[in-house]
Amino acid sequence: MLTESAFAVVIGCAFGLGVCLLLSLAPRVSAPSLSRRIAPYIRDVIDPQGLGPVLSPVSGMRDVAREVLTAAARLFGGADALQRRLDRAGWGRDAAAFRSRQLLWGLAGLAAGGLVLVALAVVGAFTPVAALLPPIAAVAAAVLFDARLSAAARARARRVEEELPTVLDFLALCLAAGEGILDSLRRVGELGSGELTGEIRTVVLAVGTGSPLPDALTAMSRRVQIPAVSRSVDQVVAALDRGAPLALVLQAQASDAREDAKRTLIEQAGRKEILMLLPLVFLILPLSVLFAVFPGVFLLRLGIG
Repeated sequence: MLTESAFAVVIGCAFGLGVCLLLSLAPRVSAPSLSRRIAPYIRDVIDPQGLGPVLSPVSGMRDVAREVLTAAARLFGGADALQRRLDRAGWGRDAAAFRSRQLLWGLAGLAAGGLVLVALAVVGAFTPVAALLPPIAAVAAAVLFDARLSAAARARARRVEEELPTVLDFLALCLAAGEGILDSLRRVGELGSGELTGEIRTVVLAVGTGSPLPDALTAMSRRVQIPAVSRSVDQVVAALDRGAPLALVLQAQASDAREDAKRTLIEQAGRKEILMLLPLVFLILPLSVLFAVFPGVFLLRLGIG
């Protein structure tokens, strides 16, 4: 009886939600409100720029919605911060598209949680606490999609840092052979196949469409957001402005990038060494002590030793 009642409650809630959604899409036939009728005549008094509604009866609800959106933006990052993360990950989409995809993930999590809730109700294991499963699944799906973006950005940053010394050496070699900086960038973009060479192809395309080379390089450093790349771009831009030899500058930057990579590798090795001690201390050492002590204890209990 309890299972049938729970199933009826779930089906009734789903039906009521569907009816409410259909009613919200139905056209509304009503006379315009007083605030809508007088707003064009008093906007220059209370809203000179015409940026918002005047005398809206739901302004309080809109303020609450604005606070909720602000809190969500603070939790997941604003549009500017999100766009920087998207550029760093190389996903090639804007913040609005990412939020739309994240909303779809949240709705998918909500639907999955609802299906699990219905299954629990059908098998008779429905509890009041289980009603929290759909919203928890929706929030978890949205957070998981955001974490996927962060992981993609970190992985791409590591790949760019690994490619940087080789790309700088290749550029320096092309410049030393007598090619110009733009021709060297074009050659590296044509022959390379990594993340950094893809950004270089974007720089060459931007220059070909009329953008100055220093501006295109600066835009690339802003997209990548890696300190080593930013330093190299700043040095190249300064050398272009002052007429310094670019080959020597790029060779010095490649050497610095290799030193940074070596330092990072040593730091990672130190952290891995500490992590390798964990199974040794908590697994291998206790088992060794157990194998060494257990035979003696067993013999003492038998009274042989």
